Amino acid sequence: MERLSRVVGPIATNVHVLADPRSREAIAIDTATPSLAWIADELAARDWTLKLIVSTHGHWDHIGDNAAVAAHTGADIAVHPLDRERLERPQPIYAPFEIPPSVPAVELAEGGAIRFGAIRLRVLHTPGHTEGSVCLLAEDEGLLYSGDTLFAAGWGRVDLPGGDPEAMVESIARLAGLEDRIAVFPGHGSATTIGRERAWMELVRDGRRLFA
Repeated sequence: MERLSRVVGPIATNVHVLADPRSREAIAIDTATPSLAWIADELAARDWTLKLIVSTHGHWDHIGDNAAVAAHTGADIAVHPLDRERLERPQPIYAPFEIPPSVPAVELAEGGAIRFGAIRLRVLHTPGHTEGSVCLLAEDEGLLYSGDTLFAAGWGRVDLPGGDPEAMVESIARLAGLEDRIAVFPGHGSATTIGRERAWMELVRDGRRLFA
């Protein structure tokens, strides 16, 4: 798997592009504004074809360029059905610019798989930040794209629309069951590993609550 990442927008969102080097098929994860120009340039430079745009959840800072990237590449947009309306009818609370609506064509279901070339990403439904938040697990490569569920040294906010502290506890407990070797690429901030985060994740799991 070939991987590119870039930090974009006013809330420093991590945008990821993953590609299978043989088929040259690619996906983009969380196409925040402004990511279109960067994605278009990288696809053209590498002769990659974008097959899918994946939104890990429907908050404005992760979906702003969905429509533009889809129009430019012809790629379908994928999101969990519980966050579909957030893409179709964006609610850009605190956004400094307009967030165009986008129309998902693919539903991300728990346990489903995203396939491009020889690469497979398993969909983990991890609510808590929003009802339809998902993580994407590349088991063979040992990679987790965690959106705003899991960060280095913390979890996503649960006080925004769609947030649920109890659901976040369950999601963190679930991710604590992954192997230490799994590298984690969150929606904001630096990469980490499950092993590096395990101590506090197990405190959340065992205590059944988020701590201050």
